[in-house]
Amino acid sequence: MKEKLKDGLLGMEREEMPGKETLKALISVKDEEISGALMAMADEKRRKHYGKKVYLRGLIEFSNFCIRNCKYCGIRGKNTNADRYRLSKDEIIECCKRGYEAGYRTFVLQSGEDRYYDDQIMVVIIEAIKTNFPDAAVTLSIGEKSEESYRAYYEAGADRYLLRHETASPELYDEVHEGMHLESRLECLDRLKKIGYQIGAGFMVGLPGQTDDDLAEDLLLLTKMQPHMIGIGPFIPHSDTPFRHFTKGDLDKTVKMLALARLMVPKALIPATTALGTADSHGRELGLMAGANVLMPNLSPTEVRGKYVLYDNKLCTGEESASEKESIRKRIESAGYELDMSRGDHIEWRKKQ
Repeated sequence: MKEKLKDGLLGMEREEMPGKETLKALISVKDEEISGALMAMADEKRRKHYGKKVYLRGLIEFSNFCIRNCKYCGIRGKNTNADRYRLSKDEIIECCKRGYEAGYRTFVLQSGEDRYYDDQIMVVIIEAIKTNFPDAAVTLSIGEKSEESYRAYYEAGADRYLLRHETASPELYDEVHEGMHLESRLECLDRLKKIGYQIGAGFMVGLPGQTDDDLAEDLLLLTKMQPHMIGIGPFIPHSDTPFRHFTKGDLDKTVKMLALARLMVPKALIPATTALGTADSHGRELGLMAGANVLMPNLSPTEVRGKYVLYDNKLCTGEESASEKESIRKRIESAGYELDMSRGDHIEWRKKQ
């Protein structure tokens, strides 16, 4: 079995896609030699396409209101303990201003699915960012919308859209996301890509009810979808959700999934997520060594960072702050990489005319 897995890794190094059974074996195997080889290959693949660069994105969590009730999420609509807030356009622009002055050239606007921010409001916000910071990229992470809405945001200047598929299993997706369906999520991702966005998909590792078969399907779906960005992080429970009693996702398996994603979609931009850093103090460094090449420090106002809590004990101060950029640089360099403050677009994406 070990020799077969080595052969599978060698095939992936040549960008030959493995079958589902090989993927399941790689995901489940507990062998330091195999895991080490996987990490090294993923790191080399990232260096081939992006060198040692690690791109910073300035994250602005502008609202924690949400109409959805995903069973793992701390800002789910039914969580009456959540301390809700919304940022105004001027507050968002002020976040961008501070970030821009610190060198950031990508702003990620993330929120729950908050209907207060209708298309008209979002267009005004996007246009204001593009007017004030024309050389910066705007990434949206605001959930499922109509094709009309996506086009309006794109025409206003949005460049990227993050919409994790969460799991490739339709049954697990429906169980975890009340009143939502995987088919709808995948249709949204398809629309976004056709419109011209750089799209981001991804999933959690350790989601209650998830199997290694499901994780293999996640990787195969990414290979089929070819997203520009891939977000993978461990499941971490939140005390005010139906999943509060479940165990958090395994860090080593999460890092392994990052490495496999890098090998299967070699040109993707892959963040070492805040969830990785929450799961382990060196989690993001492990992510970088497994092929990740993006970090997303928090530009949100200090007074609201502790309110955007998707899971318990989320990092929201210290090195997550834009003011600690120099500390982030040192951590990146200590892992053997180099900080890059450019827009950091996908290498095959062409700027809109």
